[in-house]
Amino acid sequence: MSFSISELQKLHDFACNLARRAGEYLRGDQSRRRQAQTLATREKLNSVDLVTAADEGVEKLIRDAIFAEYPSHAFIGEESYSAGEEKRFLLKDGPTWIVDPIDGTVNMVHMFPMTAISIGFCIASIPTVGVVFAPFLGGHGTLYSAINHPEGGAWMSEYGITGPITNLPIISPPPPLPKDAPKGCLFFGEWGKDRRDSPQSNLTKKSTNFVNMATEIGGRGGKGGMVHGIRSLGSSTMDMVYVASGQGDIMFEAGCWEWDVCGAMAILLQTGGIVVDSNPPLGISDTEPIPMANLGGRRYLAIRACSTDEDGKLPRTQQEALVREVWKRTERLNYERPM
Repeated sequence: MSFSISELQKLHDFACNLARRAGEYLRGDQSRRRQAQTLATREKLNSVDLVTAADEGVEKLIRDAIFAEYPSHAFIGEESYSAGEEKRFLLKDGPTWIVDPIDGTVNMVHMFPMTAISIGFCIASIPTVGVVFAPFLGGHGTLYSAINHPEGGAWMSEYGITGPITNLPIISPPPPLPKDAPKGCLFFGEWGKDRRDSPQSNLTKKSTNFVNMATEIGGRGGKGGMVHGIRSLGSSTMDMVYVASGQGDIMFEAGCWEWDVCGAMAILLQTGGIVVDSNPPLGISDTEPIPMANLGGRRYLAIRACSTDEDGKLPRTQQEALVREVWKRTERLNYERPM
């Protein structure tokens, strides 16, 4: 099934309005929480994998609105997936909405503003419309959105009480990547919810990766990356959105799910960024093109858009070179989907 640009624009506008409605719901919920000075939570995997009544309420609001407007479309949501018995990758080629009602629930519990509502729309398993609304950033929230299409675009809006204060295309053209990247890059990564402690655990490997990327050039047995900084926002959605908007250079993530990245991935792809597997594909040579990440693969390495550099290196050449430099400095992470 194909969609015209006018149909995609309608889907985009619908998702933007829906994300803002969900954001107002969440802002109201937080206001009530401040008055009550409590927020009931329930653990899923462990004490850092939390769900609240707000997560479930926001997902229901979004799901009901989508099915009322687009009853033939499929829907994948974090909370309904977590509560269901079917744990395989559910995305098919038909039009599908992939939703994280609250990415950054732990942040919300602590009233840290890096919390996002993510709404993605896929066609043929490709993120095609992406909307990410951060309801606690700016006066009344900040909205990032895109239509991943040759005639589409990517935008950022900050909202006040009466409506958008700014409504601007995400900055283009972006600068080239740093010449000696990853040196000079801003790197985003998350600790994740798997906190098991062993020499080969994902947590131990992630810790090693972060130190490798931060260490001086030549350090750590030649793995030092000397990035400008490591940022861990507690929201994979916001990590990728900041890379998409050029406010970061690299996002290295594993262990999250398709709803954590789908909306932001559509934005990143439209701005000219790339998303590949954070583990190098087995057997890939130094000259083979690097394939796009599998949306359901739970491992994502995102590189921002860039312009041709002073030596004439094209954007994709710079991006793939940086991917390979990151792969050299990071250990393979083992995150599998339930069968």
